[in-house]
Amino acid sequence: MHSSPAEQEQGGGAGHEDVFIPTAGVLMRARVDLGRRPTTSSSATTTLPPSTPTRKRIFHYTSPATSANPSTPTRRLDTPTDEAYSMSPVRAESRQLLESPRRQLRSVCKTPYRVLDAPELADDFYLNLVDWSNTNVLGVGLGSCVYLWTAHNAAVSKLCDLAGSNDTVSSISWVQKGTLLAIGTLSGRMHIYDANTLQLQRLYKNAHTQRIGALAWNSHILSSGSRDRMVHHRDVREPSQRPFKRCAGHRQEVCGLKWARDGGPLASGGNDNKVCIWDLRGSKRASVAGSSTSGSGSVEDAGGSGSGDAPLWKFHEHTAAVKALAWDPHVSGVLATGGGTQDKHIRFWNTFNGTMLSELDTGSQVCNLIWSLTSHELVSTHGFSSTTAQNQFCIWKYPTLNMVASLTGHTHRVLYLAMSPDGETIVTGAGDETLMFWNAFPKKEGGEKRETRLDYGRLIR
Repeated sequence: MHSSPAEQEQGGGAGHEDVFIPTAGVLMRARVDLGRRPTTSSSATTTLPPSTPTRKRIFHYTSPATSANPSTPTRRLDTPTDEAYSMSPVRAESRQLLESPRRQLRSVCKTPYRVLDAPELADDFYLNLVDWSNTNVLGVGLGSCVYLWTAHNAAVSKLCDLAGSNDTVSSISWVQKGTLLAIGTLSGRMHIYDANTLQLQRLYKNAHTQRIGALAWNSHILSSGSRDRMVHHRDVREPSQRPFKRCAGHRQEVCGLKWARDGGPLASGGNDNKVCIWDLRGSKRASVAGSSTSGSGSVEDAGGSGSGDAPLWKFHEHTAAVKALAWDPHVSGVLATGGGTQDKHIRFWNTFNGTMLSELDTGSQVCNLIWSLTSHELVSTHGFSSTTAQNQFCIWKYPTLNMVASLTGHTHRVLYLAMSPDGETIVTGAGDETLMFWNAFPKKEGGEKRETRLDYGRLIR
């Protein structure tokens, strides 16, 4: 017996399968519902059809594992070179470092390539007895004599002997260009010799009242610093014996003098722990009575011909005698100064505005300073030390002040220092009566001479 359609629609009885057979009325209602907009009931949940993304980031993928906030995608992976696409376990920064050309380390020979005996080379911090000319001739003051050593053939000649006048050499200095050599003595005399002819050119019998420990040339101007605390300036072309200018800025012996390479200011260092900057080109500062702070200096009447001008700057930071002075050949206006046993510091100054740029504690007495011509490096020689290392000389990278090398060889304080005209070799002298030659710096880049059609000597057959 079959159930009626109405009974089957209501669920039917037990033990029978439920089979739904639509009637004509049900089909009619379905057609009407298809034409209507579907409505969502708050009580019933329905599935929404797919829709187009509103952020318009189609085909953009962001890995939730690499994102700090998966709900906020970033555009980091838009870059094709991103490390997420790399097949290498090495990061891009590390790979770039590994693939970049390795910087060649500076190799400095630890031993001198030549050692010369220098008998009677004085072990005196306040003297300057070694200098190297632009004609490649080394001058050395030994006792009462001055000897010349020619670099290209190692020939040695005696320039002068002051034993007849019972005098001793206390300082020497070559003119920047030429063969003139100035010699200062313990008695305050100053001699000027021509190294080519070995002849005396000028003699200043009363250059100073006490020993002359420092000399410096600026073209035809010869400046001298003495134990009488004065700095004198003479024009060697003039017949007069008197200086055309006298400067009084130190209260004790002047033991260091250096002219800037461009003919600019003159730096002087003294046993009073002060550094003075002088300008003979007309720049002056007003006279200030009494002591002053860094940036100005006291002025003393020099007497005689002209009076002493106030130094442009006077630096008071050192706590020991300042003999070591060196102007930076690469940066105009930068001066390096070194202090003695109680100071042990190298300080760098901007002489344009009178400020200290930086300082370096070397741990040793600073005897000499000289800048490299081929690289931005500085050489310092040392003596008494508060550490185990002493009597060494060091090479420093500027402006980082990292040590490039520290070399030893002398058994006494390294009081004397000079550089060859090509800037590759330095010579050091000490109270152990030896001179040592070191290959300290590389050759100057682009220093090789090019062949040109103006070199007519190569066209001769």
